[in-house]
Amino acid sequence: MSVLVINSGSSSIKYQLVDPESGAAIASGLVERIGEESGHIEHTYGEVTKELNDPVPDHGVGLERVLALFEEVGPSLTDGSIAAVGHRVVQGGKYFDGPALIDDSVEDRIEQLSPLGPLHNPAHLAGIRVARKLLPDVPHVAVFDTAFFQKLPGEAATYALDREIAEKYEIRRYGAHGTSHQYVSGQASKLLGREDLKQIVLHLGNGASASAVVNGKAVETSMGLTPLEGLVMGGRTGDIDPAVVFHLARNANMSIDEIDNLFNRESGLKGLTGHNDMREVRNLAASGDANAREALDVYAHRLVKYIGAYAATMGGLDAITFTAGAGENDTDLRSEVADRLGAFGVEISEEKNAVRSKEPRIISTPNSSVKVLVIPTNEELAIARQSMTLV
Repeated sequence: MSVLVINSGSSSIKYQLVDPESGAAIASGLVERIGEESGHIEHTYGEVTKELNDPVPDHGVGLERVLALFEEVGPSLTDGSIAAVGHRVVQGGKYFDGPALIDDSVEDRIEQLSPLGPLHNPAHLAGIRVARKLLPDVPHVAVFDTAFFQKLPGEAATYALDREIAEKYEIRRYGAHGTSHQYVSGQASKLLGREDLKQIVLHLGNGASASAVVNGKAVETSMGLTPLEGLVMGGRTGDIDPAVVFHLARNANMSIDEIDNLFNRESGLKGLTGHNDMREVRNLAASGDANAREALDVYAHRLVKYIGAYAATMGGLDAITFTAGAGENDTDLRSEVADRLGAFGVEISEEKNAVRSKEPRIISTPNSSVKVLVIPTNEELAIARQSMTLV
């Protein structure tokens, strides 16, 4: 049996057919530029990749073409081999602490939570509604990015804001990337053969987040009400004095929407260097660009600041795990972070750190006070396995 995992964005659909037992990706694909003049669809099964370059007016047309490609290129989805369709949903609010079998009431709740995830939930919902119509005889499951952090301790989830306002508008720390943090922290426990770990997971992609996990349960995370808070990211500020909003509104005459766009899309590495891709920033720094070098230092500084805070919060630290794009592939970033933690006995092997691999691995030296790991994330597999718990 397999699970079709769908991640529906505002103008794209990513999908993967996953064997939840072996973890194998049977087929995968991408629908891009939905609603634009020229669309793009790419479907891969085995050694065969087929591409279509035609307009994709909406999510419905996109998914219809994807299902047609499954029949044309393979594997067929009409032979009863699909056990479930798993949908990634970013914001589950205070209502979902695990996966949910999707019915009309779950759809309604996801829609109600859109103000907390305006960039994501409406797009996820569009994909869910279309997929339920096209695949009506298969169970559909929502897997929420926020679920792993839904039961954070009150002292970690609560903002020091007027209680009445916070409760009325459901303002608290929800976190994001929870599916990845849950999967990677579980893999770290398996790799080290311990369930009693105090560990920090660093999910460092274009969006970046940190979590503190004790005995398999999240006790802190860097993203907050929205994915804006926390670490420096590709296009997001991460932590910033909230008074910057007032300052820009009063002195630059910027609207709320303009400030929102500035903070969420035009800041972070992009704001500091003009590029949101860590690889481009590294190339600039290597060529002597001072702004790029400073951006990398700001990025590493923020990481180390969170690592120190989380170690104190947990009362100790057994493992630090790097995952996602930059976390898995940027050897220099891992070295810079380890160097900054050297005073606390953290030490990585440059030889092990230089290894490129898709396998979970330990890169710290035997003498290191903390195990340092690199574990590739696999959110599609995690969504597939969580979906199977409900069908």
